[in-house]
Amino acid sequence: MAPLVKVRDLQKVYQTGAVTYEALRGVSLDIETGEYVTVMGHSGSGKSTLLHLVGGLDQVTSGAVKVQNHALHRMNETALAKFRRTNIGFVFQFFNLIDNLTVETNVELPALLANGSANGHKQALQERSTELLARLGIADQANKHPWELSGGQQQRVAIARALINHPALLLVDEPTGNLDSASSHTVLNILDECHEQGQTILMVTHDPRAAARGERVLFLHDGDIVSQLVGAEARQIAQRLAELK
Repeated sequence: MAPLVKVRDLQKVYQTGAVTYEALRGVSLDIETGEYVTVMGHSGSGKSTLLHLVGGLDQVTSGAVKVQNHALHRMNETALAKFRRTNIGFVFQFFNLIDNLTVETNVELPALLANGSANGHKQALQERSTELLARLGIADQANKHPWELSGGQQQRVAIARALINHPALLLVDEPTGNLDSASSHTVLNILDECHEQGQTILMVTHDPRAAARGERVLFLHDGDIVSQLVGAEARQIAQRLAELK
């Protein structure tokens, strides 16, 4: 059976005037269904670029990206947008919520964009939204707006929104970067619970404490995967790094 995510010889080059920057230099990796993989690296190592290419948010320079055996590197923007809506959930550092919409509508928005608002679908969507908000401990915030919530609550809304369409793959970019320690711990525990329920997760982070949550930790340096740790070894070393930080 093919891996859920298959990346081969992935390169991404950015050109700004006469300046060329090689963000990724031939990265290859597989992610199996149900796996929780984290990627560590310093700022500028290519972490977010890798996540954006796996999620179809940017075009590759060369190489291949397949998700559920769909070749994202061969899709045009319209096909990529359609694929993302129904197969990939995104959680970003800066939440990217819409302030003039309620929490409930923010959560439901990806499903409305993907499937419209027919009566039968709308009822099922509201039930799904209510279930997710309850599961994340913020059901009582459904009718508020994002600007009325704490950072930790906003990140939970963003996770609910990412899960609304039952995505095969959840992509998480520095989810604790704007949170205090207590909120970070809560958000990471929620991601653990998602994984325990079978969700496939790829998370990029510079924080060893976040990276330690993965079953497999990849280390990215200057656009290359230079090493990886698996299982208990990954957790022990990442946790030790966190203690030294």
